[in-house]
Amino acid sequence: MTHYAMVIDLATCVGCNACMAACSLENQTPVWADHWRTKVHDREVGDGHGITRRFIPRLCNHCDNPPCMTVCPSGATYKTKEGVVLVEVERCLGCGACAMACPYDARYPATSDDIDKGKEYYGKLQRKSPSMDKCSFCYHRLLKEGEPACVQTCVGYARMFGDLDQPNDPVTQMVRSGKARPLMAHLGTRPNVYYIPER
Repeated sequence: MTHYAMVIDLATCVGCNACMAACSLENQTPVWADHWRTKVHDREVGDGHGITRRFIPRLCNHCDNPPCMTVCPSGATYKTKEGVVLVEVERCLGCGACAMACPYDARYPATSDDIDKGKEYYGKLQRKSPSMDKCSFCYHRLLKEGEPACVQTCVGYARMFGDLDQPNDPVTQMVRSGKARPLMAHLGTRPNVYYIPER
């Protein structure tokens, strides 16, 4: 089997936002509404003696136990056999229950207005109808043995993508060793996005 996961090294993320740009172009996200499938949060830490900036990339965690799927009344949110959480756009009611259930703030609406603006912004638009939207790990690329656009474009090599069912995969080894850990794992969602803390 295959069980996809991502590891993000917080020490090597430089906050360039190339991942956000690559993702928005690949997936035609409504950036004009400040909606992103992945977003790099920027914060200052420290005191008057030394303030530094920290960058924390966030995206859908493709949970093994996704609350967004549990609450979806139409069954539009589903998991693939590889553990990727996706949205079947045609079945989505746009009710927003998934966004309310997601503890990672990874869901947002893509509206009819966004479709109209998207045609002007991106040209030919992939999206045909409004729905709730989220990161898909670029599943269409995975089907062609590619990797997510954000991983491919990361200039600091902070993002790594792999298969947890492959013991020799570097991602698997980082997760099994405890070097990479999920955020808020205590919620019981069992995320498949892991972070290597800053050293």
